[in-house]
Amino acid sequence: MKQSQLFTKVLKQAPKDEVATNARLLTRAGFIHKVMAGVYEYLPLGLMVLKKIEQIIREEMNAIGGQEVLMTTLQDKEVWGKTNRWDDKLVDNWFKTKLANGSDVGIANTHEEPLTFLLTHYVSSYKDLPIYIYQFQTKFRNELRAKSGILRGREFLMKDLYSFSKTQKEFREFYELCAGAYLKIFERVGLGDRTFRTAAAGGSFTTGLTDEFQTVTDSGEDVIYVDEKKKLAINKEVYTEENLKKLGLDKTKLKEKKAIEVGNIFPLGTKYSQALGLTVKDETGREQPVIMGSYGIGLGRLMGAVVEVSHDEQGMIWPKAIAPFDIHLINISKNQTPADKIYKALLETNTQVLYDEREVSAGSKFADSDLIGIPTRVLVSDKTLQSDSVETKQRGSDKTKLVKIKDLSESL
Repeated sequence: MKQSQLFTKVLKQAPKDEVATNARLLTRAGFIHKVMAGVYEYLPLGLMVLKKIEQIIREEMNAIGGQEVLMTTLQDKEVWGKTNRWDDKLVDNWFKTKLANGSDVGIANTHEEPLTFLLTHYVSSYKDLPIYIYQFQTKFRNELRAKSGILRGREFLMKDLYSFSKTQKEFREFYELCAGAYLKIFERVGLGDRTFRTAAAGGSFTTGLTDEFQTVTDSGEDVIYVDEKKKLAINKEVYTEENLKKLGLDKTKLKEKKAIEVGNIFPLGTKYSQALGLTVKDETGREQPVIMGSYGIGLGRLMGAVVEVSHDEQGMIWPKAIAPFDIHLINISKNQTPADKIYKALLETNTQVLYDEREVSAGSKFADSDLIGIPTRVLVSDKTLQSDSVETKQRGSDKTKLVKIKDLSESL
């Protein structure tokens, strides 16, 4: 991508109505565009990051046996009525509308009910289980206060996986397997060292304790208590002596931290399978309700958390695994031909390059590069060309390095 061809432009000032760091930096750098409170469009750079996060999650879900589907956004009132979750008194963040014939439909906020109902058409025997199904789909939630940029929105892309098991033992084995996969995901996107499995409440999804994954940062909206040695934490909302004992946590070893929830996993038991008639015949021929679990990650929320954690005063510092490009090639030489040749050579090695060949000042190019936050900057200047070299610099570091042009691909 040549930077002059990007239809987005870097803004000198962040929008006045944005307070969250992630929204201010992502908007200024042209990654997202705010449509209304809690609703953002992902522009080319932002979508590149989102798609890389999606692929990392997909790889880890496939590795534990997940099968990918795509469910509908429009929801059948009758299906949700079977669990009483169509009722606004029980689930207060629905978006609902009517078809032209007057029928009520919902706009999906989650998919426990429709996926359970779907499986009643395909599952009948214990031999059909276990099944693990996931999707990437836009969810809609009528939040009272949409805030914190892309951390909490009314429209957002989510990975939701649902497990269907024969026994509690089978369910629990997968539950722990998925928890491990989540930790791998957060490690790969650059949040591994500060993300903790955290005991929390289940909300409208389930009763008892569930698990969140919380990333520690001063901008976090949750308060958790962390045992750094055990890599475990407990949310303030369930911080009781009884729960501490249940989790094997010593309150004297816990540290209070602010954090952002970046994922969650829920034991669902047979709540949904019983309500929707998802049963299987066991070895004796008796009908048994299927045991379920639910496992969610908001992709935009995860992207926003990375920005909150990984930035400085100049802009974002993307981890290489999810950066929009590997290299930010910047030309400030009067002769553009050498930079053009380097750009072409890098593309031939399948390196992802954003090439700043614009006719603007060097200072503007450096400031824009720092704001966008691509991991490696490669500078072509009249000075470096005197020694047939380029200058490389890692985002977030002040150290520069001269590299011979002929050695650049190997060096990178």
